[in-house]
Amino acid sequence: MSVSDGSTGTEPRRASGLQLLRDSTGFRSLWSARVISVGGDALSLVALMLHVADTTGQAIAVSLLLLVGDFVPSLLSPIAGAISDRFDLKRVMIACELAQGMALLLIALSLPPLPLLLVLVGLRAIAGQVFLPASRAAIPGLVRDKDLETANATLGFGTNSAEALGPLAAAALFPFVGIRGVLLVDAASFLLAGAVLLRLRSLPPAPSPEGTKASLLADAKCGLGYIRSAKVVQVIALGFCAIVAFNGVDDVALVLLATESFAAGESAVGLLLGAVGIGLLLGYALTARYSARMSLVTLLVAGFAVNSAGNLLTGLAWAVAAAFTTQFIRGFGIAAMDVATNTMLQRLVPQGMLGRVFGNLYGAIGVAAALSYIAGGFLLDATSAPTTLLIAGGGGLLTTTLVALTLPGVLRKHTAGQDKDATETQGGTQ
Repeated sequence: MSVSDGSTGTEPRRASGLQLLRDSTGFRSLWSARVISVGGDALSLVALMLHVADTTGQAIAVSLLLLVGDFVPSLLSPIAGAISDRFDLKRVMIACELAQGMALLLIALSLPPLPLLLVLVGLRAIAGQVFLPASRAAIPGLVRDKDLETANATLGFGTNSAEALGPLAAAALFPFVGIRGVLLVDAASFLLAGAVLLRLRSLPPAPSPEGTKASLLADAKCGLGYIRSAKVVQVIALGFCAIVAFNGVDDVALVLLATESFAAGESAVGLLLGAVGIGLLLGYALTARYSARMSLVTLLVAGFAVNSAGNLLTGLAWAVAAAFTTQFIRGFGIAAMDVATNTMLQRLVPQGMLGRVFGNLYGAIGVAAALSYIAGGFLLDATSAPTTLLIAGGGGLLTTTLVALTLPGVLRKHTAGQDKDATETQGGTQ
């Protein structure tokens, strides 16, 4: 299957994002559920950080909260992906939403001490880690192959919009309902999302070639083995993770760039951090509309390059306005690489392996982000924010070059191998 997904003039036209939401009940249900739960999750993150900071008075406690919520579930990513490939995706996603809702409900009702709070946050995060690959693996079963780019971009636009608005909604709700009330709203959002997913049709797993199911651990090991054998998947995943490892430190670096290098104050921090988000949303909108006009390889490499160049040029910026512009443009690159990566994997990976590939990818991204925060923190202490951004952007551009030189060749070999297997299969059935 070609990842360019070119079409002839006699084939039905690709749907727009609005058309997909209007005409596809399944995709509309998945999109709505994701927007609702991501928005609610952004609410609770603010509430939990404030609660932990107020009750413990220790920054390390907030760090532990973020670590348990973001990094620890990444370690279970092979299992999370295997669950998606083993069971009906509709049931998996509904169960994950309900599990997250119940965990938030327990937290809201009890506001437990820190050790128990971390356990409940970890359980919620693990359920979320299972949901992510399941949701991405479900998309090919809900839209036409030619609409995958648009579907991924539309989903990215919706979830990132909800994530951006969540903290603002939390700020508006705090004076009226307090921390407990905000957490209850998040719990309700997960339960509502689960109810919305009931409208999905059944999305059963691909049948096992041997006709029998292996253990869950064996399925997870098989998923890791597939990634080791599929060179094209390795290049895409390693390239994405390397870009994150180099550029993930940008959030911290931008804070120091605004406050120390530019001596511009807290308002400038908000501007620089907001610039990426604005560019990201516009990038998803443009990608949904125009991504089908270029090959996915071009879109991926362009996304890597713009993302990395944005940080490098920010390191050279002389004022807040210049840095705002480069970060705004960088958001377009993040959207492009996200849509290209998801769509390529959805087209290249067998359906029965797709959950495990996405599960391992998201887990690896979480590890890469953690490494970026740690290494970037040391680099910021040893040098400066501009220097750190220059190194981050330069490393990302080097990664981009390696991917651009490697990916077309391994993609051709992968496609040729698929065509050969299809020919042999057809010959064996005649």
